[in-house]
Amino acid sequence: MLSLTIAVRFLKKSPVQTGLIITGIAIGLGILIFIGSLVTSLQAFLIEQTLGNSAHVAITAEKRGDPVRYSKRLKEALAEDPRIKAVFPQRTISAVYEKDSETAPLTLKGGNPKAMDSIYELSDKIVAGRFFLDDESIIIGKEFADEFDLEPGDDVSLTLGNRSQSELEVTGIFSLGDEGADETLAFTNGELPAENLVFLGGQYSSIEIQVNDVFDSSAVAARIHDRFPGLDISDWQIDQANLVSALNSQTISTTIIQVFVLVAVALGIASTLSISAIQKTRQIGILKAVGLTDRQAAAIFLWQGVVVGLLGTIGGNLVGIGLIDLFQSVTASFDSSLFPISVDPDFILIASITGLAIALLSAAIPSRRTAGLDPIKVIQGG
Repeated sequence: MLSLTIAVRFLKKSPVQTGLIITGIAIGLGILIFIGSLVTSLQAFLIEQTLGNSAHVAITAEKRGDPVRYSKRLKEALAEDPRIKAVFPQRTISAVYEKDSETAPLTLKGGNPKAMDSIYELSDKIVAGRFFLDDESIIIGKEFADEFDLEPGDDVSLTLGNRSQSELEVTGIFSLGDEGADETLAFTNGELPAENLVFLGGQYSSIEIQVNDVFDSSAVAARIHDRFPGLDISDWQIDQANLVSALNSQTISTTIIQVFVLVAVALGIASTLSISAIQKTRQIGILKAVGLTDRQAAAIFLWQGVVVGLLGTIGGNLVGIGLIDLFQSVTASFDSSLFPISVDPDFILIASITGLAIALLSAAIPSRRTAGLDPIKVIQGG
């Protein structure tokens, strides 16, 4: 194509100018990818640390302390909602651990082990022993095990809330990454508390729910509330409003930074191509005088935008990934426990399309200016 050929020749004749445009796009896009990946990974890390092993929505009885019935109708309603990832009907009771003259409080969560694992991922968090529960076993936290020198295979004596006694074997020791939970929380088979307390068949302390997208929790909670108005529904976005506010503020501030970066890149491309158009006015005038159409003249600078935009986008991807690798290398040398930054292919695709679009839009100004040139006036003007 004639316009593309001329555009490439113009770019080659001004290598420094062309290099500056491509470098500007690459740096701007690289920063965009780095900041976006950094914030996205940080938010994912915070959400995982805060909500990864907890319920996003919880269903309890309207009257505090009463059991909630996991009816067939409720079970079907939860099963048909594609936003729900896991459901764990659980019974919670208080217990006191006794060893010689020492005592310590424990909160027992009991339920179907498979459903339990779908919420708490205990099978992946066992640090000693194994994830196995029956009516005569218990899984305890690492902090609790360390405090009382307990190991898998040891027996623990518990006094339950109704003063009944239970002797259970430790089959596993878990670490949820939360010192408080690892010290005071334990898991049992759901039938154990049912034998000692007033829970009847199908009755539980609460029904814990995890959703695929944590920010769908409010919609899921509202749907359950509308269909079952006699139940009390809790939502993590309400219970942890400060965290939601912090995440939203972080997203807004990041978006503002990214917009300013894009504006700076766009202005740089537009100004450089405009200068190029002025410098090439005489050449364009001569070309139009020998038959180049207005449309072809305008297309020259659009093609320049495509070329520099494409090269700048490729460079921007490399710069962005390089900044991420550099950041992780530097931070790992100081603290290996910092959150990892992951590169989202979808985000890179969006950033790349944005970079190309900005290059094209920036090229529109000199393109329109070139299309309106009068070749006779340009040549007469020297």
